[in-house]
Amino acid sequence: MPLISRRLRAALLVTASATLVAATAPTPVPLGIGDRLFPQLGNPGYDVLSYDISLTYHGSNTKPLDAVTRIVARTTAPLEQINLDFARGDVRAVEVNGLRSEFALKAEDLIVRAPARLPAGVPVNITVRHTSDPSGESSDGGWVRTADGLAMANQADAAHRVFPGNDHPSDKAYFTFRVTAPKDLTVVAGGLSAGTRRHGTATTWTYRTEHPMATELAQVSIGRSAVLRRNGPDGLPVRDVVPVADREKLEPWLRKTPGQVAWMEAQVGPYPFETYGLLVADAETGFELETQTLSLFERSLFTASGYPEWYVDSIMVHELAHQWFGNSVSPQAWSDLWINEGHATWYEALYAQEHAQKPMERRMREAYTRSDTWRAAGGPPAHPDAPSPDNKISLFRPVVYDGSALVLYALRQEIGAEAFDRLERTWVHRYRDESASTAHFTTLASRIAGRDLTAFFDGWLYGEKTPPMPGHPDWRSAKPRKAAGPQGSARTAKPA
Repeated sequence: MPLISRRLRAALLVTASATLVAATAPTPVPLGIGDRLFPQLGNPGYDVLSYDISLTYHGSNTKPLDAVTRIVARTTAPLEQINLDFARGDVRAVEVNGLRSEFALKAEDLIVRAPARLPAGVPVNITVRHTSDPSGESSDGGWVRTADGLAMANQADAAHRVFPGNDHPSDKAYFTFRVTAPKDLTVVAGGLSAGTRRHGTATTWTYRTEHPMATELAQVSIGRSAVLRRNGPDGLPVRDVVPVADREKLEPWLRKTPGQVAWMEAQVGPYPFETYGLLVADAETGFELETQTLSLFERSLFTASGYPEWYVDSIMVHELAHQWFGNSVSPQAWSDLWINEGHATWYEALYAQEHAQKPMERRMREAYTRSDTWRAAGGPPAHPDAPSPDNKISLFRPVVYDGSALVLYALRQEIGAEAFDRLERTWVHRYRDESASTAHFTTLASRIAGRDLTAFFDGWLYGEKTPPMPGHPDWRSAKPRKAAGPQGSARTAKPA
């Protein structure tokens, strides 16, 4: 416990009283909101309204960044101590409502003693002065070290490896990022630019979101980057961030985005945010990620020779579709992941059908054949097995990709194309900027279909075996066998 020991020693020097420190330090008990898959993620008793995160990058992507995280929240229950999710950094000081507060670290919680008991329903301002350490294993998530700097990959439970907060998608908030870096580097973050300020050999870049965002969707890019701008539908600002040396090589891919946005809008309605674009990082992550307004892509997806054009296009659409499904409408619990990934996979497959003659029905029939194997290996779509503690990305299994798109295919077969399309548009409109659950989705589907779909969803979302496919009584699922290993957030399969 070296961090706690150093803080206690410092407190002893200041107070000259071990008894006083023991009396004022909070009991270091990690808490959570009881998410079935990540039980200690998130924290009870408050709702975060906004984050203001200041980061100072010193030019090395292996050295800690100096950071200040300011949180504006509202209590939802009486609190004597406040738990924040945080790991992989030193905490130097904490203030609550402007008053210096005692704190401790336990497991992956920062536990703060409030200066006085806080009643329910009052505002609370929390300031944490800390470091943000990018030197950990990149497979754990959080900071991703690129060839020339850093980017973020915070899904599913890794934002608290970058900054303290309430790291659960049920608590969305507005974000401001203020990032100071050497003047020869470029910083881009989610949201829109609020200006830059030069001072000496450094520049401070400020960005703000115009819509609330889950912590897992935060993005900050620091590096030798070119920022390329173009217009999307109705003047939507499209902003791509790429390695300077690759701007011409990547242009044929980047110029596709406005058309893809227009295609998605034709499926489900207006794009839900203030900007969009691709962040192409010179890093090997094994996945792509739908960080809000600025999706993260590996450079190799566009530059390697093994991926045909239709496949890369469909992956681009997958991450774009997430801006509606998963970002604008976020999961209320991580068991609701099937809604995010099932829909992103659905529109990925639909795009491939319309633009590359890759039939949706053939893909869904293949998914049906494998569905029982996927369920046996990872659980049913809406009740997935917990990820391995040492490999959290193992949550992203085939059953939440094609296995969940298969649920949507069955639903469309069951209620008809017109009702399904109305459901899609109503879902993203009604729950825009909110977090919503599987129960919300199934209830809305029943209302739009005009009949109770409980039995249908019980089998398709929670059954150990895949139900018969409506309209295709001849489809058969193969006998379960050992399934393929975990997959990244979008890379569903390497194409033939």
